[in-house]
Amino acid sequence: MTYQEIHDKLTSTSSWQQSYREIMLLGKQLPNLPNALKTEQAQVKGCESNVWLHVELDESQQHMLLVGDSDTRIVKGLLAIVLSLYNSKTPTQAAKIDAYQEFESLGLIKHLSPSRGNGIKAIVDRIQTIALQWV
Repeated sequence: MTYQEIHDKLTSTSSWQQSYREIMLLGKQLPNLPNALKTEQAQVKGCESNVWLHVELDESQQHMLLVGDSDTRIVKGLLAIVLSLYNSKTPTQAAKIDAYQEFESLGLIKHLSPSRGNGIKAIVDRIQTIALQWV
């Protein structure tokens, strides 16, 4: 699902509970990462839940390929949103994305606990750091 599709779906819900259910469904739809990729190096530090993230650069297309997983469905759903923001972007495009603003436009910031917000920030910081290395 593209970020625009996720954005349209979440901004058309009538309540936070409905948005929460949609995020949970996104988590359910995100493919599980094979156990072989759930390494300590792939684990994102600063997240309350276990989160694993792999970021590669498709050198022929010059765009980023991201996969990730979490052991909790809500975090996995939030991760799906983050991945949709960055997948298939060039490193230059990715470095310019304001994920905080995007989460704000979805109405998520005010509903995230501080620890969940810190976890999302840790994921985004890691992606941004990697993107900047390729710029």
